[in-house]
Amino acid sequence: MQHTDYSAKVIDHFMNPRNMGELAGANAVGTVGSPACGDMMDIYLKVEGDQIVDASFKTFGCTAAIANSSMMTEMVKGMSLQDAENLKNRDIEAALDGLPPHKIHCSTLAADALHEAIKSYKERQGATQGKVAAS
Repeated sequence: MQHTDYSAKVIDHFMNPRNMGELAGANAVGTVGSPACGDMMDIYLKVEGDQIVDASFKTFGCTAAIANSSMMTEMVKGMSLQDAENLKNRDIEAALDGLPPHKIHCSTLAADALHEAIKSYKERQGATQGKVAAS
């Protein structure tokens, strides 16, 4: 298999993905992508207080999509929600020592999935707090 366009880190995260699969006890999930375009990402987070204590992913996609999902889950473990919200696709791309220009969208998908998971968590927390306040 020829991967001349990819860094050694991209190849490593593709061949040996970290944190793959659904996360037991996840309290935040973000889904992005489209089966029509080919890349689909589910990001699972376990949040305690204001900190991401665990993260995992399920990705249907190319080498870069899987590598970006894997790297992003490694990066956010132990991060505060605020720091994770500020994580940009270029941060993930840099951690992988770059991506070919035609694969930048894969880092964008990973960041978007992360941000969707955080948004869903905060919305659920707000709904829960609203119920407590109403009782």
